[in-house]
Amino acid sequence: METNNRDVPKDRIRIVIADDHAVLRESLASLLSSEPDFVVEGRAANGQEALSMVRDLRPDVLVLDLFMPQADGFEVLRTLERAGSQVASVVLTGSDSELDYAQAVKLGARGLVLKSDGPEKLFTAIRTVANGELAFSDELAQLVLTAMSAETRSSVNALGRLSERERQIAYYVARGMKNKDIGVALNISENTVKRHLQSIFTKTGSHDRLELAVMALNEVSKAA
Repeated sequence: METNNRDVPKDRIRIVIADDHAVLRESLASLLSSEPDFVVEGRAANGQEALSMVRDLRPDVLVLDLFMPQADGFEVLRTLERAGSQVASVVLTGSDSELDYAQAVKLGARGLVLKSDGPEKLFTAIRTVANGELAFSDELAQLVLTAMSAETRSSVNALGRLSERERQIAYYVARGMKNKDIGVALNISENTVKRHLQSIFTKTGSHDRLELAVMALNEVSKAA
């Protein structure tokens, strides 16, 4: 089922929901639609429907369950990554496995919310990823980064080419701080932080904030 509203105001976040449980899917649609800055454009019952809706509707955010028929959430993320999709995915899961969390993030998820969490956490995660940031609770972020750090051994001296200011920013990213907060901490503008980040990504070879955070955490652990 989908609602394709092409007259959605540009300041509203366009969302597709993918979950194989009909009651939860419809409840989520109603819940998200109650927020004035959200509009639910599609509701998918399986992974194949989710991929079709993302392709056809091009939403800002995909709220994705991990375990569904006809392509699970992992396969959806893998396919979207290969296709170079710009949709920001928030995984909404009942799993308690940190390996599932880490795998989802490695495949491109930009937010993780547990189904046991309150609605406000989901609202915040959607707004955060729509703004180009990562959305993980402190606890989940630590689980994911720990699991990923254990697998990452190629970041030796990865931060060695950075200036002192760039290293400061890298460590703030590893702590989960947003660009605006980093700017306040360093007394520089948010745009300056963004320019530094582009330089940092180029010098380290990291593709996004998550890879950079893993590199910074690895260096901290080696120095400890």
